[in-house]
Amino acid sequence: MFIQFPLEKRRVMIERIQEYVYQENGERIGEIAAENHLQFILENIAPFIYNEGIKDAKTVIEDRIGNIEEDLYSLERPIK
Repeated sequence: MFIQFPLEKRRVMIERIQEYVYQENGERIGEIAAENHLQFILENIAPFIYNEGIKDAKTVIEDRIGNIEEDLYSLERPIK
């Protein structure tokens, strides 16, 4: 797994998984089961979300570079 979270953030994520499972299924799961769910999500689902974030960042950067190119072009002086 390439994503590492500080212990406190992992605890919050585990608690949220426990709350979600309880709300959806009416079933209480322990920390180990929630940790297993988190591990599965981080290894199998998070890469899809991460890659979409990278694509979004790439689009923003490309738009900004395009704006910079337009700004630079507008600064050019005509040559007679």
